[in-house]
Amino acid sequence: MAATQLTASPVTVSARSLASLRASSAKFGTLKPGTLKQSQFRSLVVRAASVVAPKYTSIKPLGDRVLVKIKEAEEKTMGGILLPSTAQSKPQGGEVVAVGEGRTIGKTKIDIDVPTGAQIIYSKYAGTEVEFNDVQHLILKEDDIVGLLETEDIKDLKPLNDRVFIKVAEAEEKTAGGLLLTETTKEKPSIGTVIAVGPGSLDEEGKRQPLSISTGSTVLYSKYAGNDFKGKDSSNYIALRASDVMAILS
Repeated sequence: MAATQLTASPVTVSARSLASLRASSAKFGTLKPGTLKQSQFRSLVVRAASVVAPKYTSIKPLGDRVLVKIKEAEEKTMGGILLPSTAQSKPQGGEVVAVGEGRTIGKTKIDIDVPTGAQIIYSKYAGTEVEFNDVQHLILKEDDIVGLLETEDIKDLKPLNDRVFIKVAEAEEKTAGGLLLTETTKEKPSIGTVIAVGPGSLDEEGKRQPLSISTGSTVLYSKYAGNDFKGKDSSNYIALRASDVMAILS
């Protein structure tokens, strides 16, 4: 997490948590000596998003949730330039290290399709971050997993459920009058070519409903939907739900 840490061994408190403690002290008055015992906070790690005690040796996700070991952020650009922590993009991928028992839809028991050890891409703002054994993890629902990625190139993403993976059309380089557009003034396209589709969502009986969108189709999609990615070929890609696709163009 990017929160600044103020450390006073053996307790680590984030700046945000410290501000909260100060606010509490102002509201309720100063704590009397002896009110808190050292044993109550020994080896406790306080984070903005989670509280983890090192005495726990495992995390078992429940229901349709999975536990993901978050991939480390890229410290360098493709050209080898070292990035400061503030410029490093937040990872959206990781390795599944544990899965829940699944869920029940109607009378059908639905197991989690993603196996442990799988490399996945997940929605940008999904899940709850947990630091476990000094490593950042994420607990999220299976439905928040965008797809499987078995290589280092996003173009090989295999979407799950009702997700559609699209190669975005290139933005117009010039205006109708012939003026060159800069990167900041180019309008974000909302048209692209479908390169992969998921198996479909589950209906009320737990059966898969195939998507009506097929690979190779040129589609128009909602402008602000989905998760954007940049491929190693410098092409832009987007993964979104089939419901965010508005039309098929031909």
